[in-house]
Amino acid sequence: MEETSQPGTDLPTASASMQEFYQLQKELLILTIVLTGIIFFPVWYFYSFNTALNYLIGACTGVVYLKLLARNVEQLGNQKDRIGKSHLAIFVGLIIIATQWNQLHVLPIFLGFLTYKGTLFVYTLRTLLMPDQN
Repeated sequence: MEETSQPGTDLPTASASMQEFYQLQKELLILTIVLTGIIFFPVWYFYSFNTALNYLIGACTGVVYLKLLARNVEQLGNQKDRIGKSHLAIFVGLIIIATQWNQLHVLPIFLGFLTYKGTLFVYTLRTLLMPDQN
């Protein structure tokens, strides 16, 4: 992607930066969903369908969390001076529900939620090992 610069500076224009941000956001969301699908089936095979569904609940919550975090970052320059912590309520609510409901297990839900962190790790490794593809 070719970026245009503001006259007299080396800073990219807001639209080019936002396009890059939206592309990164889309890539991270897709990678998180793919990683969730890849992990779901081995969890089902080695543990149980119930444990795999608990993992899936956590992973879906992680995708929602990542999307809300991206929306929060998107508003950072335009409407907000800093990132709020309201998106953490999703995680806290999920853990509270998991501890109170007998059919849910906290560990698979927590590890499923952390799938988005695995996505960030995979993305970082890919950009370090193959920088020309960005």
